[in-house]
Amino acid sequence: MNRNDQQAYDRGTSLFSPDGRIYQVEYAREAVKRGASSVGVRTTDGVVLAAQRRTSSSLMETESIEKLHKLDEYLGAASAGHVADARQLVDDARTEAQRNRLRYGEPLGVETLTKSLSDDIQESTQIGGTRPFGASLLIGGMNGEGADAAPRLFQTDPSGAPQEWKAVAIGANRGDIQEFLEDEWDDNLSVDDGVTLAIRALLVGEEELSADEIAIATISNEGYHEVEEDDVAAIVEEFGGSDEDEDE
Repeated sequence: MNRNDQQAYDRGTSLFSPDGRIYQVEYAREAVKRGASSVGVRTTDGVVLAAQRRTSSSLMETESIEKLHKLDEYLGAASAGHVADARQLVDDARTEAQRNRLRYGEPLGVETLTKSLSDDIQESTQIGGTRPFGASLLIGGMNGEGADAAPRLFQTDPSGAPQEWKAVAIGANRGDIQEFLEDEWDDNLSVDDGVTLAIRALLVGEEELSADEIAIATISNEGYHEVEEDDVAAIVEEFGGSDEDEDE
């Protein structure tokens, strides 16, 4: 296919090319890849979400960059890609979680929320006058309440196809971070182990990250909690640059 033919299909957000591709969806995925990294880790007793807070100026307040989002008492999300698109998806997810509590008096399941949100994302790929969301979310939490609640971790995609993961990275440096997670994740991780693993994973992508540039939260039977910066700093100090030293 020559460039002129491809440009014809570029203009349609809901148009398949002759080789079965929707170029606008692929471009939306590229927008996700250019975003700051986010990591999700499922453990035996909860889910850990971590994200890099990338600033464009030393004068910008790092805390103003929202990469982690509390959706409900037992649900959270991390984002990568276009910030405004991610905020819209987060708002939709919060509305869905609140609607479920009002209607049924119980928390919304992680898988149920992810599939409902993915349905809305998919609609943007087949309806004229819209464009795909240029953002991806990691949605983690506990299915239910109490001792029987199970941790679950899902990823949304600009195509509208959800996936469940044990550990996953989105955004910049995904390849290197995902390779690290595949080597280091195991079935016996606790939430505390997951926090350490998630921070180490972000350091694989950006070795010079400081503690205030890392946002991290846990979701367990105790609910959604953000990890204190001092605790993050201790782990960054212990592992920052360690992998490079070992290679030498």
